[in-house]
Amino acid sequence: MAGPGPALQGFLVYLVVAAAPTLLIWGGLRVVPFVYRRLVDAHRRRRATDQPVGPPIESAVANLRRLRREVRGRVQPNQVRQVALLAAYDETLLQVCRSVGVDAPLADAAGPDRAFARLLTEAAVENAGILLDPPGGNPAATRPDE
Repeated sequence: MAGPGPALQGFLVYLVVAAAPTLLIWGGLRVVPFVYRRLVDAHRRRRATDQPVGPPIESAVANLRRLRREVRGRVQPNQVRQVALLAAYDETLLQVCRSVGVDAPLADAAGPDRAFARLLTEAAVENAGILLDPPGGNPAATRPDE
């Protein structure tokens, strides 16, 4: 009597041979897209970190020049407007410093030291090659005492 051993072994080999291609194709259809999505997402995240944060430098410099003309050009109607204008100017100045890679003393200044730190930061930006008062610009950009 041969027993169920060899027959059972043969049946198990038959199941493995018959089911293996189906399982491999099913696994490939499930695993390959998953791996592909992971690779594409990783590539997108890597490229997203390479992109600069904030507006282009040309836009930031144009905003800085416009705000500078307003700060230096005329007296604001009230203190709230003056404080808001200086805060916008300082933030735009810091944004330009970050874009150019210049150390900004204004970032750490507080209170009465802020005006002097603003001057130092403006000088650093101009030393980096960005003219805050370009020649031939808006006539309102000149100071009355010049």
